This record gives sequence, C-alpha cells and structure tokens, in this order.
Amino acid sequence: MHMNRRAFLKVSSLAGGGMLLALYARPAAFAQGRPAGPPLEPDAFIRIAANGTITIMAKDPEVGQGVKTMLPMLIAEELDADWAHVAIEQTDFDDTKYAGQFAGGSTATPLNWDPMRRVGAACRQMLVAAAAARWHVPASACTTTAARVHHRASNRSIGYAELAADAAKLPVPDVQTVPLKDPKAYRIIGHTQRGCDVHAIVTGQPVFGIDMVRPGMLYAVYQKCPVFGGKVVSANVDAIRALPGVRHAFVVEGAVPAGDVVPRDPGLMPGVAIVADTWWQAQAARKKLQVTWDEGKGAAQSSEAFAQHADELSKQPPAHVLRHDGDTDAALKNAAARVEAAYSYPFIAHAPLEPQNCTAHYANGHIEIWSNSQTPGSGRTMVAKLLGIPEGNVVVHMLRAGGGFGRRLTNDYMVEAAWIARTVGVPVKLVWAREDDMTNDYYRPGGFQYLKGGVDAAGRLVAWQNHFVTWGAGDEYASAATLSPLEFPARYVPNFTLGTSLQELWLKTGALRAPGSNVNAFVIQSFLDELAHAAGKDPVDFRLALLDTAPLPDAEADRQPKSRTFDAARMRGVLELVAEKSGWRHRTKQPGRALGVAFHFSHLGYFAEVADVSVSADKRVKVHKVWVAVDIGSEIINPGAAQNMVQGAIIDGLSELMAQQITLEHGRVVQTNYDRHPLVRMSQAPIEIEAIWRKTDNPPTGLGEPALPPIIPAVCNAIFSATGTRIRTLPLVKSGYSWA
Repeated sequence: MHMNRRAFLKVSSLAGGGMLLALYARPAAFAQGRPAGPPLEPDAFIRIAANGTITIMAKDPEVGQGVKTMLPMLIAEELDADWAHVAIEQTDFDDTKYAGQFAGGSTATPLNWDPMRRVGAACRQMLVAAAAARWHVPASACTTTAARVHHRASNRSIGYAELAADAAKLPVPDVQTVPLKDPKAYRIIGHTQRGCDVHAIVTGQPVFGIDMVRPGMLYAVYQKCPVFGGKVVSANVDAIRALPGVRHAFVVEGAVPAGDVVPRDPGLMPGVAIVADTWWQAQAARKKLQVTWDEGKGAAQSSEAFAQHADELSKQPPAHVLRHDGDTDAALKNAAARVEAAYSYPFIAHAPLEPQNCTAHYANGHIEIWSNSQTPGSGRTMVAKLLGIPEGNVVVHMLRAGGGFGRRLTNDYMVEAAWIARTVGVPVKLVWAREDDMTNDYYRPGGFQYLKGGVDAAGRLVAWQNHFVTWGAGDEYASAATLSPLEFPARYVPNFTLGTSLQELWLKTGALRAPGSNVNAFVIQSFLDELAHAAGKDPVDFRLALLDTAPLPDAEADRQPKSRTFDAARMRGVLELVAEKSGWRHRTKQPGRALGVAFHFSHLGYFAEVADVSVSADKRVKVHKVWVAVDIGSEIINPGAAQNMVQGAIIDGLSELMAQQITLEHGRVVQTNYDRHPLVRMSQAPIEIEAIWRKTDNPPTGLGEPALPPIIPAVCNAIFSATGTRIRTLPLVKSGYSWA
C-alpha cells in the first residue's frame, strides 16, 4: 500500500502537554469509490494525554466482526502500548480525516494490516527519539515496552505521557522505512484480547444504533408496499393522525427505479410515515393504516414461476458464454463416466438480530445522522442528494450494529430517516419491525445451476459444463447474482464451459455473508463429490488430484494481484490438514453416520472443512463436529475473536442449509419472521467446532466471511455418504429433513 508521507502524519501538542498522531492511507479511500481527501487533522488515531491515558481511535464500522478492537490492536502493538490501559473510541464518518471507513468483503485486515502498524511504529519512534534526546544517548540504545521507554545501560525509564509533549515537536519519520517489529516480539497481536464493547453489551449499556436517544426525539415507522416498487394511491393518514401519541402521518412519494434491473441501492421507496411519541404508539397506529397500492409489475412474480422458467431456459443454449476451454461436448461424449445434475437454492434474508434503524435530526439545511451502516460514506452521499444539500452538511455518527452480514451495505433506512426528520423538523428515530426487515431486504439471490461432468478411465476430471440460470436483463446482472469465470475448478479442467441465462427480477438483491461463495461452494463442492463417487475415488483424493493439475493460462487471472487468484498449493495445504485432523482416512464407518468434506477460496481465505453428520431414518440430522482448516496468512491477529468468527460462520451456514428461504407469491414475500426463516438453535448446533490454523508466508487476510461457504456442501456430502441420498436443493426442509 503506497502512502504519501505528507498525508500520513500530522503532530501537534495537546493542552497541558501531550501528543496527537494521525494516518491517511490513500488507496483505502478508493475502496469506497471516493477520491482521497486532504491531509489529516491531528487527532485521528492516537491521543497520548499528559495524564498517561492513551486513546486509540477505531475508524471502521463495527458490525460484530470485532474490527473496533482489532484495528487498535495493530496500532497499539507497534506503539508498544500497555493494552490494559488503552482506551478505544469509535470515530464518526469523516473523509477529511480517514479513508476506507466501511465494513464489507472481509477487507479490514488486508487494507489496514500495514498502515495501522506503521502509524503506531512512527509514534513509538518519535517517543524514543524524545527520550534519547532527554538522556543524551543514541536512540538505538533505547527500547520500549508497556508505554515506557527504557535505557538499559543506565537503568533509566520514562513513561510515554512524560515524553508526549517533547515528541510532538520532533520531525515526522519516513513512514515508508520506519522499522516494524519482528512478529516474534508481538505482545498484543497474536494474543486473545477481549472485545472492547463486551462489558457494555453484557451489562446492557447503550452501544447499538437502536439504543440511540436524543433530547426531544420522536419515533417513526415506515410502511412500504408489500410488493417491491409499489406506489401509494391513497392512505387514511387523517385518521392515523388522530390516534394516541401520533404527531405526524404522511405519504412519501419516493421514487421507483426505472429500468429492467433493480439498482444496487435504489434510494427512497414510496410509503407512508407515522411519527409518534413512542415507537409502540407509532407501530400501533400503523396496524390501523389503510393503504391502496399500485403494486406495479412486481405483483406478477412468484417463486414457482421462476423455477418453471429456469427449467425451460436450461433446455436452451445459454444466452451468454463466460468461459469456454477445450471441447466440452466431445469430452463429455468420450468420458468413462458422466454425471448430470440440477442444483437450486432460494433467496434468503440477512435477518440480523438488530432490525434496521437510524436516528436523524435536520435543522437549517444541515442534518445529523446516527447510523450503524456498513457504508456510511455511501449513505451520506445518498442523503445529501435526496435532500438537495452539500455532503458537507451531512454529519454521520457511526454506531455499533447488532449484526450486518452485508445487509447494512445499503442505506435505505438512512434515507427514510433523513426524509422523515426533515419533514417533521425534530430528532427522529426510525425503527423497522422484524417484518419490515424480512420483507424489505436486499436478498441473497436464489439461482439454478445445471451441470454436466465427466471423468476418464483413470478417474481424472476431464469435462465440466455449467448452465447457470440467474437474474438480470440483457447483459446486466442483478446485484450479487453472478459467477466468476475464474471460480474453481475453472482453469483446472481441460474442457470447461460456463454459460448463463437471465430471468427478469423485480426485487432487491445484494451481498450476504460470503456473497456468491455461499451458494457456489454448495454447488461446486457437491458436484465434485458426485464426480468423485462416479470415478470410484475417495472424495479427498479426487480433490487433491484436481489441485495437482497445472492450471490453464489465463490473461485475466494474470492481471489480478497474486492474493486474489486461486492458489492450489495453499488449498491443498488446508485440505490435507483437515483430512489429517478429522481422521478422514481412518474413520470407522457407522450406519447412518459419515464424514463429508468441502473446500472453498473466498475473500482471500483458504478453508477446508469436514463435518461429522448422522441422519436418522426419519431424516433428522445432527452435526456432531466440524473441523475447519484455515489459511488466512501469517498472523491470526486476535485468536479468540478469530475462533468466534469461524464458529459463528459455521452456525450461520447451518441456518442457511436447513430451513432459510424467501419465497414470493403474487410478488409478496411469504416469510415475515424467524418462525419461517429460522436460525439454528443452541441445541441444534454442533457439539464442537475445531478450527486448525495453518500459517503461511502471506499477508494476513480477513475472516468474517470465508469460513461459511464450505460447511453447506460438507454437510450435504456427509448426508450422501451416510444415506446414499444426494442433496441438490436447498434448504433441506424442502426434502423432508429437520434437525435432530
């Protein structure tokens, strides 16, 4: 990551003596699609006060992934701070001070690993220089530990607080050459650190967006059409205004997006707003709301019709060919064994425990917003455009989110709150009901994949053909509804074809934890398992043989950074490791119980997983244990948090596997709450999830998403091995399965 030295650090004295230090990493700004701004204000990242307090700022949104603790750990390690006495504060959104303030794609670690450590190292070097000058000794003769500088030869030491004012006056070191610690010397990185908000959370302190309270604040609900894109024809708002506690009720015209493909974040949708003294009064009034809707073209959609149309399209040539290597038709014809299978999976909702909410206060052409958005910069832009004010007049305070999983990458709730706040002229907190959250999501796209594969007489995979029926129109795909032509096993099969056909969809779709990967792993790893059995090969051995194949040359792959292209050697490493740790080759077979294996590369992480699964005669499934082999580079920054993320991802994936689905009837979402879109219960979760870390000489990468994709096919493959029944349709409840 290239950093401009002048933009990197800016230092000044605090009142009463002290030091402030800041960093500005230009490339991270581009990750938001925004140009880099001016140099930083001085108090962006580190504050060393005269009383000894060291405060480190956390710049990225915290949505449960632990980044509010992890990023300060990187700074504190190189600063050589005493972690037990470090305070952490969440920043506001401010692109004059920070860049890359977003949460998504498991990017926090790869984007911030180097620059965050460098800001800590630069500050430490300045403190050492200040101590050396005071003692009239070479800086090279000084060391640091636990927020103190030591001169061992004279047995002297001094705290950072005493040095801060002097250090603030020194020249800024060259951040490109500032020395970083040997990882063997880490005292904070690589050691479990408790999340900085844990005590507040377990003691019920207000840290989440839904907890926000402002003086004079009113509460709002917002009713949208049950069919996406519907408009208000009429509503009994006069009657609603007369109900207890209701202060305002009004129709919002909004804007239905034009075009055949719904844009990623279409903005303010039409609806009816109700504002009251309490949320319960607003929600009670809403139940008496009577709206006549123009439902529009979305009312003609149904999940049943989608499935029928997909089947029709599968019998035709793909509309688009994304990749074509060799002669797939000939290879299939000449294969020693062939397999043909149709896989399908549904739309699902993000369903975070904290429903969408946002607090806003508009006054005199300025608006202040308290939000738990994963993309606060995009939300600020949308609000400014909606209200017709400069972006500089929009202040966004970042609050902790009770789960995101990609749902808060979009900002519909922020623009709703902003519009309502401007209309009523007082602080307003908008809170969605659970039914709002479930029926107005940016859904994980469902899809249909029709595959054919062939193996030769030696059991090698020689042909792979996939006709992927997904969503879009013309050449434009719906959000998160694509499949990369570089997705494994592309390049590792000599005869390979990937084609797509598109169905029109009038519904919002978007990224859900490990977008694309969470369904593509199910299809690809399940079909690989089918081919392994057709070849008469052990599923692990079949995969290892495929990973040993030399990849076909590819110009697009060559243009990508090495970290973003599939590395077969790294995947082989985790696959061999998980096979060893699970006892794959030495497991005694039991009736109705078996192991299943799968792997997947996503978000720069390499994961291989084995699931130990039993299935009863009445199709009750129990996942007894899951082994997860992980390669996310050279360091596990916060091991306890990393373990939690892996376990959480596995359990999240099991929820998707068994019962989660969103279906449409007459354009309406059928599932409106957790009773029909359930999460795994504690009694249904695996008894043990064992993560095995394989450190490699690669930069550390993210962990929030890549553990999820392999668990679904691993369990499905285990079900096949235990019962002989192949799973090709999600969720499992559609085939009569349930949790034991």
